[in-house]
Amino acid sequence: MFSRRAILESIVAGTVLFSCLALSPRSSGQGLQKALESKYAITKTTADKTDIVTAGSVLILEKDRLLMYATTTGAPPQNTYKDGKLSAGAFAAHEKAQSFGTFIGHPPPKSVTTRYYVTGEKFWVTRIDTLPDGVVFTLFTDAVSDIRYYCTLKFVYPHGATPGDDQVLNMVGEVLKVQQDDSAPADNKGQQQAAAGGQDQGQQQQAAQQDAQPAQPPPTIQMGQTEDEVVGMIGQPEKKIVLGSKEIFVYKDIKVTFIGGKVADVQ
Repeated sequence: MFSRRAILESIVAGTVLFSCLALSPRSSGQGLQKALESKYAITKTTADKTDIVTAGSVLILEKDRLLMYATTTGAPPQNTYKDGKLSAGAFAAHEKAQSFGTFIGHPPPKSVTTRYYVTGEKFWVTRIDTLPDGVVFTLFTDAVSDIRYYCTLKFVYPHGATPGDDQVLNMVGEVLKVQQDDSAPADNKGQQQAAAGGQDQGQQQQAAQQDAQPAQPPPTIQMGQTEDEVVGMIGQPEKKIVLGSKEIFVYKDIKVTFIGGKVADVQ
């Protein structure tokens, strides 16, 4: 027969062991939850799911065929992502059954307004749940033809495996990409435009200053000046004509005649 003390010690030991087993997964789950919500900021919607109260991250879909229902539907469809494949499972079968029933002339299952989202389309995340076998995102869209859609997307862990936080984030990133904030590039663009505007203004001021300066008088060629003096004032001629002791420098607008190396005539 066990003593009362032995029974109490067994109860205490069992309680401690249970606490350790319970707290360890919870701590890990909280860490993953925080990491996911840090990267994928949660969007808050109105209670009737007709509008957004607080906008979070805009998500871009990286895979085709994510099934969503109109938010007026009682419950959203659950898509799954496992082994690199996105699937709507039984919900996709229900969606096909609706059209098939109508086609063969029988009453279809209860009608649900559905829409498949494809790569490049955007939406919001309103909830993230971390579960023992995966993480679940609840997604919510902007209005399409006055209808908002929603769904859940479960990222399923490999059977019998417990991936680390980084592995889970990488798996989610294969399907959902966060749209980058465009405010920083816009600021840079504004700075570049401001710099360009300042440069243009500086050039205009410089041109105005040059215009304000008094015009320099044109060089005057005087009789008796040497060839070097003339070239120093108006540059090299376009051509030279040599006629004995006479040499003619031909410029665009004038001709300068030298005799004995000195200016004798200007035309």
